[in-house]
Amino acid sequence: MLMKVSVIQLPVVIGDRQKNQDTLRTMLEKAMTEKPDTVLLPELWDIGFYPRPLENYTDEGAHSAKELLSELSGKYHVNIVGGSVAAKLGDAVENICCVFDREGNCIADYSKSHLFSPAKEHKAFRAGDKVTVFTLDGVNCGVIICYDLRFPELTRKLALSDIDILFIPAAWPTVRLAHWRLLAQARAVENQFFVAAANGSGAFANGMPLAGHSALIDPWGEILAEADDGSAIITADFDLSVKEKIRSTINVFADRRPDLY
Repeated sequence: MLMKVSVIQLPVVIGDRQKNQDTLRTMLEKAMTEKPDTVLLPELWDIGFYPRPLENYTDEGAHSAKELLSELSGKYHVNIVGGSVAAKLGDAVENICCVFDREGNCIADYSKSHLFSPAKEHKAFRAGDKVTVFTLDGVNCGVIICYDLRFPELTRKLALSDIDILFIPAAWPTVRLAHWRLLAQARAVENQFFVAAANGSGAFANGMPLAGHSALIDPWGEILAEADDGSAIITADFDLSVKEKIRSTINVFADRRPDLY
């Protein structure tokens, strides 16, 4: 079975939701010339990471993002893993990813569970408290967001739910580009699944540049497609039979010792 996945590396404009939504419309239309099954967006693609005061830029209940992504997924008959947006939920803001099927239905959501304390992210956002697994076209998938990538326990829990593809929307800085590549490949290799990693292009609100370099990675850790640091669309076919071939060769899941750890 094949799943064709595209990543849209959006050139995010800080604080301008309308501009970013218009850019997404244009880039998604272009991406559809590749006829992907699933499209992945970056973290906080609609406002950037992140304008202050954040409360002035939040998306109440993620309504604006959901309305747009539902419309686009239905229009193009494509699955969309919607990066993330800063959603006002009750009395707090969460960094939330919403997932849409080909009919425009929101079938899953995930709120970033690890908040980047060096940047005091925990003071702006409420951490999520669940692990999210969902199915697209019969394929088991999971999603984490940016800093979550540094926590192998989370991705291993998803792997033990037998996912085939891990989606990672992020806003990752150029200064730590080496970590972005290394960790994304490591998560693919150690868990023997495909990884689709979407970063933004442009800069953070404080002017620090985003690394770009979105990537599509197979379970051997091979990079099937990678962007540079500018606006980009990348696409690759995920041959899902590869996962079983790898596990028949090096079955780390059969050889695990959970009695020790």
